[in-house]
Amino acid sequence: MDSFEQVLPKLVKIQLFSDFDPASEEDQRILKAVYDNLSIQKFKAGQKIIKEGETGDSFFILYSGQVLITRDTPAGDVIALATLTSEQNIFFGETSIISNDTRSATVTAKTECTTLTISGKKFLEICDREPVLGYRVLAVLAKRLANTVREMNKDKAILYEALCNEIEIGV
Repeated sequence: MDSFEQVLPKLVKIQLFSDFDPASEEDQRILKAVYDNLSIQKFKAGQKIIKEGETGDSFFILYSGQVLITRDTPAGDVIALATLTSEQNIFFGETSIISNDTRSATVTAKTECTTLTISGKKFLEICDREPVLGYRVLAVLAKRLANTVREMNKDKAILYEALCNEIEIGV
């Protein structure tokens, strides 16, 4: 794995760690504890990193490469949600930080990919030693989840309105 000094700029660009100042000695110390518990995983193009519906306990930072995010519809069709690259400073599987939840989407390596991975258990152990990490990361997660709920509610309202319009036209 690259040295901490090489990985640090990538870590602070990730939304979960964006409240950390790479110039602060305390923040560096905390992020070094995260770095020391990261493992590198390599995936070949076409290989599934996360599979929707499976229980997961790891959080992934896309360090290099490109991934495809998909979801299954209730009818069993697969829909592509996004293609994301490591330059976008993305992460996935973050809910494993707070629970061993089922995965809500499938993440497939579109190209050869490298991830920096940490288990939820290890992350929580670090938070026990470094409460500032837990507080800051959970605050970011809470904002992210609130935004997701807000967007889902907006989407539901749009779909409801479209359905009502279709019913009116059909009547």
